[in-house]
Amino acid sequence: MKPSRRAFLNLVASGAALPAISPLAQAEAYPLRPVHIIVPVAPGGALDIIARLIGQSLTNHLGQSFIIENRPGGGTNIGIDAVVHSPADGYTLLLIPQSVTTNATLFQHLTFNFINDIVPIAMISSLPLVMEVNVSNPAKTVPEFIAWAKAKPRISMASGGTGSASHIGGELFKLMTGIDMLHVPYHGGAPAITDLMGGQVQVYFSPLPESISIINGGKLRALAVTTAKRSTSLPDVPTIAESLPGFEISTWQGIGAPKNTPHEVVVMLNKKINATLADEEIKGRLAQLGSEPNPLSPAEFKKLIVDETAKWGKVIREAKIPLQ
Repeated sequence: MKPSRRAFLNLVASGAALPAISPLAQAEAYPLRPVHIIVPVAPGGALDIIARLIGQSLTNHLGQSFIIENRPGGGTNIGIDAVVHSPADGYTLLLIPQSVTTNATLFQHLTFNFINDIVPIAMISSLPLVMEVNVSNPAKTVPEFIAWAKAKPRISMASGGTGSASHIGGELFKLMTGIDMLHVPYHGGAPAITDLMGGQVQVYFSPLPESISIINGGKLRALAVTTAKRSTSLPDVPTIAESLPGFEISTWQGIGAPKNTPHEVVVMLNKKINATLADEEIKGRLAQLGSEPNPLSPAEFKKLIVDETAKWGKVIREAKIPLQ
């Protein structure tokens, strides 16, 4: 005998009629609708290009649109804040820039604690800065540059802006060598490169994509790259660490989500993104940007963020960089 409608409704109301959907089942069904990836910088730059590359790959593999949404401003903090305060359901993700590790110290009035409020999902790739000088500079190597700079009363160091990777990398170099360099911040890399070629500043720690064509064209001289290993894009250029042991800085990016995002969704996205990074076409596209894949587990990516936040916080304090 079939149960009456009233009996059925009573069962539903009591929670006994239908089994709950497990988190694992929810993860297996994910995504059921489009996913937004918030990119906290303006369109067109390397971070935006990489986000679109990963978003398109996830779209192809998961059958739902991964939509890139640019939210620039506040030194990337506006976009990050938007993700922190989004539902933790896996449908709003963050393109994590390396700047989160410096902003934690530089900005005094953030409305979030990045390490506590964002769960890292997967690292995408990393790329070096290039220590570069005008071709008229007599220095051909890092030791020669250090000797040349120390013989001057003061030289000028360009950056893409206060707190940028180019600024922080230069400050680390100053601390490790004792060179007196006047920091000259620009609104982005293009005007910094223009003034370096014009002789208004003497050195710039440039993100590789900004300068590689200019270096290859012979208009700037690359003294070294800032990563622990040499770059495959500039294999003949040494690392700074080869002559200044312990020096290392890279710019990188990854994907994160609001805290409390289901663990099963985090694990699944990590596997999909890491599989994407093993694809030869994706590797080639990243190489065109001077970037190399760097797949990590969520735990490894979080450790990197925690470690670098401590490292760059110390540099910012020792260099007495003004807080914002």
